[in-house]
Amino acid sequence: MQKEFSSVGRHEWDLPLGYIPDMRVSGRLFLSESLFGSLEEGAVRQLANVATLPGIIGHSFGMPDIHWGYGFPIGGVAAFSEEEGIISPGGVGFDINCGVRMITTPLNISDLGKMEDIIGRLYQQVPTGVGSKSAFRLSATALDDLLAHGASWAVSEGYGLPDDCIRCEEGGYMKEAVPENVSEKARKRGIPQCGTLGSGNHFLELQVVSEIRDQEAAATFGVQEGNVCCMIHCGSRGLGHQVCTDHLKTLEKATKKYGINLPDRQLSCAPLTSPEGESYFGAMAAAANYAWANRQIITHQVRTLFESAFGIAHTEMPLVYDVAHNVAKWEKHTVDGSERRVCVHRKGATRAFGPGRPELPAVYRKTGQPVIIPGSMGTASYLLAGTETAMEKTFGSTCHGAGRVSSRKEAKKTVRGAAVSAELKKQGIIVRAPSGDVIAEEAPEMYKSSDEVIRVVHEAGLSRIVARMMPLGVIKG
Repeated sequence: MQKEFSSVGRHEWDLPLGYIPDMRVSGRLFLSESLFGSLEEGAVRQLANVATLPGIIGHSFGMPDIHWGYGFPIGGVAAFSEEEGIISPGGVGFDINCGVRMITTPLNISDLGKMEDIIGRLYQQVPTGVGSKSAFRLSATALDDLLAHGASWAVSEGYGLPDDCIRCEEGGYMKEAVPENVSEKARKRGIPQCGTLGSGNHFLELQVVSEIRDQEAAATFGVQEGNVCCMIHCGSRGLGHQVCTDHLKTLEKATKKYGINLPDRQLSCAPLTSPEGESYFGAMAAAANYAWANRQIITHQVRTLFESAFGIAHTEMPLVYDVAHNVAKWEKHTVDGSERRVCVHRKGATRAFGPGRPELPAVYRKTGQPVIIPGSMGTASYLLAGTETAMEKTFGSTCHGAGRVSSRKEAKKTVRGAAVSAELKKQGIIVRAPSGDVIAEEAPEMYKSSDEVIRVVHEAGLSRIVARMMPLGVIKG
């Protein structure tokens, strides 16, 4: 595939206009020579397909964790103009605001005792798996408040600390949420699932900070070498999936209504200013708020367990930051020398706003925002910082993880969960999951090297390395 691209910078490649008919902008891919080996033709085609959408600005971007997805490639980013642009569920995904957060603790590995014990207790505390239900119960009225206010609703109900919301992208909620646009079916799926991890690649992982690369930023983020931390990766559960399903039906009709020609029906969309586009945006924002509240409640469960197990207070386990991976948002960016309001779709990508941005909490305004990048369950995760280069090149965006190299179906044919779990145990990593198939699907060899993906975004300037964390114990969804 590399022959289709031309080099335009370090790890930066251009997919030219004309790769497929009707491209409005070129594709822009961030990839090392070695990562080209795992680049799928289908993902490149999707990168080009996105470039045909009305109102797209700059480029159709692919991050180094790019792989084939629904509509947009996973690892895809695109910004659209307010006047001519569209909104597409294919640029957000079914798991709206799937995202990740990181909390730190004052504990060292020796404080944890037997790893099987604490991982076993976390597995009992946090419901996991397809259709898992929470002991936490929501009323219909409370769900409305949650959909409108996200993480801040959870904190107001006692499930968190006041600073938690400050340390979330968007303050933990999108003000554009319209709960009335969320169907009854979506609500029924969401009420019993708030406070659950879910399935797929969702996880809760205990890690140890193994290396600090930027001492000043690490101190600002509250991270110290040798400390145990916890990463939580999940999204909007069945509610978000249903919101996407419901609105896809409307947007498929809207695509024809507004005369939008698409190379792939998975890119069904509507103008941002149309009734159909506004309706989806309001529902999507409400689902995003559900996801922030979901991660907030799981955070409270973890803190409560650690308080009981190790005698540390909730305030000794601060949130570093919470970032969204699957979302479309209005943001202000400099385009051709002028500040413009644009709608940025990030599908399996992370906002990486650099220093000085007013959207960031005051404590992070000098360093740039924390960017949390999970590895696979056997490889390193990273804490990065947003950069000015990302603001200039990618609408303030970077990668979101390691990126798959094999499908889940292929993974189950290739490896057995018991063997993966045993191998990880030899490395000192304890894994708990609802089934062996789940472990097989998420085996480390089914992902790209997180070290290589991070090297690319660091050297391309899309974010800079602050700290490296290694896994100790993992709960898979």
